[in-house]
Order: sequence, then C-alpha cells, then structure tokens
Amino acid sequence: MDYQAVLSEVWDAVRPVVGQGRVATYIPALAAVDPRRFGMALATVEGDVYGVGDWREPFSIQSISKVFTLALALARDGDALWRRVGKEPSGNPFNSLVQLEYEQGIPRNPFINAGALVITDRLQRLTGDARGTLRDFLRAESGNPSVDFDPVIAASEADHGHRNRALAHFMASYGNMEGAVPEVLEHYFWQCSLAMSCADLARACGFLARHGQRADGSRLLTRSQAKQVNAVMLTCGTYDAAGEFAYRVGLPGKSGVGGGIIAVIPNRCGLCVWSPGLDARGNSVAGVEALDRFTTLTGLSIF
Repeated sequence: MDYQAVLSEVWDAVRPVVGQGRVATYIPALAAVDPRRFGMALATVEGDVYGVGDWREPFSIQSISKVFTLALALARDGDALWRRVGKEPSGNPFNSLVQLEYEQGIPRNPFINAGALVITDRLQRLTGDARGTLRDFLRAESGNPSVDFDPVIAASEADHGHRNRALAHFMASYGNMEGAVPEVLEHYFWQCSLAMSCADLARACGFLARHGQRADGSRLLTRSQAKQVNAVMLTCGTYDAAGEFAYRVGLPGKSGVGGGIIAVIPNRCGLCVWSPGLDARGNSVAGVEALDRFTTLTGLSIF
C-alpha cells in the first residue's frame, strides 16, 4: 500500500475542518497554540515512516502519555495493577470526581485522570522515577534522543491542577495512593508535558502494533498484555466519546488535549495525528476526521 499517497489524500480531505474546535484553555500554556496546525504520521512495524503537514513539529502529548505509563507499569506489575484501577468506560468527563465516591476510590480506567494518577503512583513506587522512566522509554521507542519535557507546560499544569489534586487526595482517603500526593502529582504533570512530534509518537506506539515487542526486538509486554492495552484504548481512550471513535475509526486510540491522537493497527503500523482544535469532549476535531478518512480509504481497522 502507498501510505504516503493515502496520507496526502487524507490531508486534502480534512483541510476544511482544520481549525475547527477550540484549543484547551484550562491549561494556559496550551491556549496560545495555533488551532490551524495539522500533522499526521504513520510508522510501519518494519520501521518506515511517512507523514504530511506538521508531522515533525513537537507538541504537548498530554494524556497520550497515559498509554505508555500504563504499559510500563503493567510490564512490571502484571495483573496486580488491575486491583487498583478498572477497565470500564467512564461515561463521564476525564476529570470527573463523581464516580470515585460511589466506587470507593477505584477509578473506572487508566485513561481518565484519576486512573492515570494511580498508574503514575504505582510506576513511581516500582521505578523510583516515573517521569524519567517514561521519558527514557519514549526516547528509545521513537528513536529521538531529544524528546523531553516542556517546563512551561509542566509549570502551567501544576499552577492550575486543582482538580487533579482533588482527585488524588480523594483516592488517598480511600487508601488507593501509595506515595505522597504532591510527589505523584509532580511526576504526573511532568509526564503530560512531554513534547513529541507525530513521527515520534507513531514510532513510539509501534510496540503495541508488534504485540508488545519493542523497537530493538526485546519484549516489553506479553501478547496478552499488549492486547489488554489495545482493548482499553479502544473502549476508554477517547474518554466519553470512545463509542463514537470506535464507530467512526475502528482502531485502538488515545487522545490528548494538546490535540494529538495515537492509533494502532496491529501487525501493521502506529499512527499519530495532531490538530489542536478540540471538540466538546476534548478530542481533536480534525484528528478524528483524519483517522476516520484513513480507515475508510484503506479498509484497515480491527473490525
């Protein structure tokens, strides 16, 4: 398949919707990003990379980081991890406090903010440096040693992270935080501040297309664990729009409020699209449209 030609066709098709939606404003450092930017990249399991638009431009990956922290924690902790976080769609906004109370401090899934905080807490206990472990992994899998945190974004998140503090303290009150809340929050904010390009992220999620095998041929996850991560991405990766995303795109995916979305086609490739304009549920308008167009044009989905 001529992936470069397909990506060019997708780009042409989505131009009318690029710029639609609103950039994330509750993190002030993201509010200044131009909503008219668009990039898309595809990295095959063999290592070839194709892209269009701003596909080499770094952006704030935000909640996309949750996929990789989950994989790193699952690789070390195994099924024990699922005692502290669920696998079900939330049906509520990603930063909601509502479900935690009547579910006694156990977050619905690892991709809402509460669940991601539990995963970061566990990864910190397992490694002693959750954010550094994540950065080193992403540098290795993307093949880009310059992947790093954005201190301006991290500071902006820390200054305006009141809801995340509330979530963490609430879970701590139920005994579902092992470490000190301020330490966990610090690592979480820094993880979300990582800046990567579409090319970087398309390569980095390739281990999920290779059923848990890393870029260097070593194994991070078992095939069963890779299946678990892909399954949770499909059902929970775009928050309370996961059903719509599965219906339109038909791939495991994970979005971030920086405007990025990664997606996985097992045995074939990793994909990443970036466009900062978000819909009401926090997903990139042009990004979802581009992935929809891609799977329609190619016939490649998991269904």
